[in-house]
Amino acid sequence: MQKSNKNSDLKLLVPKFAILIKLILVMQKIVSLLIIVFIAISCNENKKEKTVKEDKSPKQEITANYKNLEVEIEGMTCEIGCARLIESKLSKVDGITYSNVNFETKKGQFTYDTNKISKEEITKKIGGIAGGDLYKVVKSTDIEEIIKEIEETN
Repeated sequence: MQKSNKNSDLKLLVPKFAILIKLILVMQKIVSLLIIVFIAISCNENKKEKTVKEDKSPKQEITANYKNLEVEIEGMTCEIGCARLIESKLSKVDGITYSNVNFETKKGQFTYDTNKISKEEITKKIGGIAGGDLYKVVKSTDIEEIIKEIEETN
């Protein structure tokens, strides 16, 4: 009877071992899947760090191309309220590095970066001050052209 007892015990253990082996195989698949997911996530983090590092590299800037402009302005009636207002407004415009408006001569002189603003835009900015009804640019000349004309006459 002992033999049959051993056989019956053995018969009970075999299904338990089979279940245990199946569990081990399932756990191996889960662990393998987790490792693959971990590697994929860590690779994405490396790509993100590289992208951020690339963005921090110095950007190439276009070299400034400065020109000087002289404009004749109609509509100014006073030194402080008109001439200084135009000068102040234009000095705050991106691309204009120097502004000077003379009430007596009715002229303004501006140094500007042609990569950021054009002389037509400067003319529009002057015309748009105070609602656009007061000031008007009647003539605009590059100061370099004025200098050439003076040199040619001498």
